[in-house]
Amino acid sequence: MTEPGAPVDAVDDTRRLVVMDVDSTFITGEVVEMLAAHAGTEELVTEITERAMRGEIDFAASLHERVATLAGLPASVCEDVLAQVELSPGAVELVAELDARGWPVGLVSGGFLEIVEPLAARVGIRLVHANRLEVADGRLTGRVAGPVVDRAVKAQTLREYAVRVGVPMERTIAIGDGANDLDMLAAAGFGIAFNAKPLVAASADAVVTDRLDAVLDLPPFTVGA
Repeated sequence: MTEPGAPVDAVDDTRRLVVMDVDSTFITGEVVEMLAAHAGTEELVTEITERAMRGEIDFAASLHERVATLAGLPASVCEDVLAQVELSPGAVELVAELDARGWPVGLVSGGFLEIVEPLAARVGIRLVHANRLEVADGRLTGRVAGPVVDRAVKAQTLREYAVRVGVPMERTIAIGDGANDLDMLAAAGFGIAFNAKPLVAASADAVVTDRLDAVLDLPPFTVGA
């Protein structure tokens, strides 16, 4: 493996780094809405999520507003929601194919580590970054612990992953669906909109629907195949 930080012209392999959003990309649903269903605030949270995904309101502010509705829920609700999460069609197949090629895969999410980490471990993904829910006395406080993973942080995380695995930025591929993914898609060598909002689809290098492993038919995945 090339040493992290090596000059681009020193990289002579053909590996790509593939980094995916989680909610409504790697998985079919929005975790914050699934959590809100347990708090009786799903309708409100879904409306806020939709506005944030369309880029109508600031993501960080919207996340704080949505998480505030979860205050008082037992922390164990995360386990309940994890059991309900469904991977997007083709997600397992995509990760398996990338693993067979020796291409590193990462997840970066405006969702929550309590869900993303075990999901990633289940399919062998080791590059993971997401928000963490604050817990006190075994219950959610309605706050996020630490800085919010917004669109700027997602793009920066992509860059950090690239350095960590020794893949130059022009060989990175990002996949996402909402406005919070725009900076990451723009920063990547190739940005893919998956089941995406119109704003995101219009900004991406390619658009894919239905199955996540359909990206394997796109040029970055077929070159040299």
